Amino acid sequence: MFIDERIVTLFKRNAHHTLTYWSVFFSFGLCIAFLGPTILDLQCQTNSTLSQITWVFFSQQFCLLIGSSVGGVFKRTALAALFVSALLISVIFAIIPVCNNVLVLAIAMAVSGLAMGLIDTIANIQLVTIYQKDSAIFLQALHFFIGFGALVSPLIADPFLSETGCGNHTGNETEIMHHFRSMLRYSPIAEHNITQSHLSHDGIEKEEPVVQYAFWIMALINLPVPIAVLFLMYRENLLPRCPGSTPRLLDKDELAMETQQGAEGHGSIFSCCQNDNLHGLPVSFFMIHILGGMVLFMTDGIVGAYAGFVYTYAVAPPMSLPNKTAGYLASIFWAAITAGRLLSIPLSYRFQPVRLLMLNLAGAIVTVLMLLIFYTSSTFLFVGTCLCGLFLSSIFPCMLAYTEDILDYQGCATSVLVTSAGMGEMVMQVLVGSIIQTEGSYSFLLCGMIIACVGFILFFGLLLFHRMHRNYLTGTSSTRIIKYLF
Repeated sequence: MFIDERIVTLFKRNAHHTLTYWSVFFSFGLCIAFLGPTILDLQCQTNSTLSQITWVFFSQQFCLLIGSSVGGVFKRTALAALFVSALLISVIFAIIPVCNNVLVLAIAMAVSGLAMGLIDTIANIQLVTIYQKDSAIFLQALHFFIGFGALVSPLIADPFLSETGCGNHTGNETEIMHHFRSMLRYSPIAEHNITQSHLSHDGIEKEEPVVQYAFWIMALINLPVPIAVLFLMYRENLLPRCPGSTPRLLDKDELAMETQQGAEGHGSIFSCCQNDNLHGLPVSFFMIHILGGMVLFMTDGIVGAYAGFVYTYAVAPPMSLPNKTAGYLASIFWAAITAGRLLSIPLSYRFQPVRLLMLNLAGAIVTVLMLLIFYTSSTFLFVGTCLCGLFLSSIFPCMLAYTEDILDYQGCATSVLVTSAGMGEMVMQVLVGSIIQTEGSYSFLLCGMIIACVGFILFFGLLLFHRMHRNYLTGTSSTRIIKYLF
């Protein structure tokens, strides 16, 4: 068989939990992708300026970072936290059409960001806890569902987007809003809609907005997810006054029982720092957390910056692509990430995470280097965008599986890595955007090259401390044997 019986048996034993965690990551992807394509309609709905509506982006990303940081606190009530988070996402989708004030909208997006952050950390921790050394293949599938949700969301929104807008933008705001809308939209059809909307302002009556139907449809599509989590809670006898005969998964799962005590190390990033068990641990233990987080800070930063500014780079000289053509780039990038995560599922079974990490990091550097060399070729820009998405797609799940395996699932790697990745995506977008504004569009690829090289150097540092930590564990084991004998 392509996958051995042990992995299949392990999946069958934990199928209900695994499928539920995958479904909540679909909610994550659905929620993270809708804001970009609908931003112009939301600006009209709230009657806000550009500087005001951008706080909606910030509130979601900032609270996502907070949710990722504290998600590990709910390790003992993980399913309840996932149920509330998934339900909140449906509720937020439903109430967005009645948020007629930008402050109310920012608060709603902050709540959704907090729910997304909790989902991100909890689902990763739970899968790592269940599958341990076999978690890589299941983490790849988990992160595939983010990309799947991120592709579905813009497709739902597209038919309901306004063709004419509300006409309350200045010239400069219109140009910048072109960027914001394409930045997170992923749907090339939308770019055509945006262009049409600004060409048809004069002499045309403003159309009645119907974007609320898109949000209500997404709320209904997401509703089965909290229901699935609630059903799992019923199966695990976690609901009050719901007696059941089925024991909890971690009680009947022999693999989880063997490592349940080791999994106690998983918590929020703050509780990890206060853990009394950290006393006496070697420097290599802390450096593995730090360097693993820094690698993801760089690589997820590239993902955020590339998705955010590849459109801006493509429409500026020397590339100077038409707006509609450039709109395809973000779609291709996210489609490549989704396809790469799907492809990485069988690869994770065949190859160790460290080998996939080295291949992906090297591939990302070579791809950005080729984009720099052929910076005037529009054809290679599309090819390079596809390759970049493929190479960057599986770095996060591979790094998560690799670092947890190094630490024997006794550290706080999941919380640290999820938080670092979210922080990198937020910070790098701001940093790269500022550099592009001052230095020009060519600096976009140059920044990507520098960030990728720094990430590769940090990865080699991680390999070095992995060797040191392995030597430390070997020496500790030898000392214990000697003490036992004498």
